[in-house]
Amino acid sequence: MGFSGGPKRCLGSILSTRMVSRCPTTASGGNGRGYSSCALNKGVTEAQTSLIPLRALITQCGSALFLRRFSVEASDHMSLIKQLMQRTSAPMKDVKAALIDCNWEIEDALKELRRRGMVLASKKSSRLASEGLLALAQNESKAALIELNCETDFVARNEIFQFLALALAKQALLVEGSSQQVSGVCPIACEHLEDMKLNLEHPKISGETTAQNAITEVAAVMGENIKLRRGFMMSTASHGVVSTYLHASPQPGLGRIAGIVSLEVDDEIAQLDAIQRIGSELAMHVVAAKPLFLTRELVSTDALESEREILKSQAQNTGKSQMAIDKIVEGRLRKYYEEVVLMEQKFIVDDSVNVKTLLDKLSKEVGSPVKIKSFFRMEVGEGIQRLEASSTSENLAEAV
Repeated sequence: MGFSGGPKRCLGSILSTRMVSRCPTTASGGNGRGYSSCALNKGVTEAQTSLIPLRALITQCGSALFLRRFSVEASDHMSLIKQLMQRTSAPMKDVKAALIDCNWEIEDALKELRRRGMVLASKKSSRLASEGLLALAQNESKAALIELNCETDFVARNEIFQFLALALAKQALLVEGSSQQVSGVCPIACEHLEDMKLNLEHPKISGETTAQNAITEVAAVMGENIKLRRGFMMSTASHGVVSTYLHASPQPGLGRIAGIVSLEVDDEIAQLDAIQRIGSELAMHVVAAKPLFLTRELVSTDALESEREILKSQAQNTGKSQMAIDKIVEGRLRKYYEEVVLMEQKFIVDDSVNVKTLLDKLSKEVGSPVKIKSFFRMEVGEGIQRLEASSTSENLAEAV
């Protein structure tokens, strides 16, 4: 039976036409409404079919609103996670956990991250930290050098770690002490330096705090044991220069090996530019040649006797006479002096001269005697592994 102009249909009926017509067995039969024959064949009335898609529509709208709301919230949460990671450099897992615990309040989560980090940092303080960097700060009359250690070179390359190392070196340069009056190398007590105030200006660590608190905070962020191991200062008299060199330097003021040389000249009006140029080369020489003593007279008796015994034992294996053995030992001792005494070493820039001859030429150039007052060489992690091995041996001995 066909419909020539039936009653107006409700919204549900109209929507049902679109929903039901999606049935794969839709037929445009004699009903003239495009209803599905599969639905009509099952005896479903028009009123019933008008209610089914309406309910589905309400359910779909509710689901859509829920999904939209969930999508917005997820986007906001990801934005907060990203912001907090940028501010702290903490891992995403830790950042997300802190935000969830703090109801997604970013400032509260920041405090919570720092609190957790402090606890973890204290737990990790006993772990071996043999990597890190040397940081150098200097002015016209003195230079300060500190060693900041961490567990891995990955952290040593981090810009927050490097920023902290430079800040500590600059603070060490401000330490008042006898080094200002007497030229030479002066150790800086780490305990004294750790108590000093730092005014940090960095996006992730800023504000006024003590050096120790700054170290602990960076350790919390990095997730490693970070330790200020040692510090030294070298100064010169009013007529001299302090020259420095940093090897394996990721940026100015940082490196893994440092050489510092203090040069003094008698004449106050001598050309300090020439002295500074040679001083920089000598600082590089100290890094490469590893001298132990400044002059032959400063070689310690213990070091000399130990080397003499070793050389004598080697010479006796040749089977030669005692007189010949004594000459061999003396000849090898001269070679030993050339290896460990700075003034007798071959200059690395020009090995045709030794350091003593180089200074003689420099003195003639500036018109006044120039001398090396002191020198210093330091390398990241030197001695740490040995101390750790010694400690392990002692623990094993105690266990036995």
